[in-house]
Amino acid sequence: ATAVLCLGLTTPALAAGPEEPVKALMDVAQALWSDAGGAGADYFDETRLKSLYSKAFADAYRAAAKFPIYDESGGPFGYDVITNGQDGCPLKDVAISPGATTAAVTDVKVTFKLWTCSEDAALKDQVSEVHFDVVTEDGRPVISDIHRLADGKTDSLLKEMQDIAKNGQ
Repeated sequence: ATAVLCLGLTTPALAAGPEEPVKALMDVAQALWSDAGGAGADYFDETRLKSLYSKAFADAYRAAAKFPIYDESGGPFGYDVITNGQDGCPLKDVAISPGATTAAVTDVKVTFKLWTCSEDAALKDQVSEVHFDVVTEDGRPVISDIHRLADGKTDSLLKEMQDIAKNGQ
């Protein structure tokens, strides 16, 4: 009984896993794509920039944000950076799977269905895939890059933000 009690006392002290910041971000994505529309939700609000992302990623976002895509304000993107699009349905079948860690970067794979409300049967069952690079910074897991998979190739949101800041658009 003592051993079980000790185990119970140490459980809260365990470090957060690499999937934790990804889950928090996917909660935002699900809110944004819900039928309610996720009013006020933002992947890059200051609280999330400080808590979910690496310092380099947050700095790259802040630099890119100086060049909003629309004149009236907003961020540097004209699309949703998780779903890699402007249209879709409420996210369904969201699955988060931590993968291998290479050179202190853990690949966290997320899959989801974006088009379940579509009349097109091929779109309806299509599974989207996004990979998050998660590193440890200041003793906690944070996202250092986001890679969307399209046509068998992945991209880098970090590189995209660096290009926006460099080119001013």
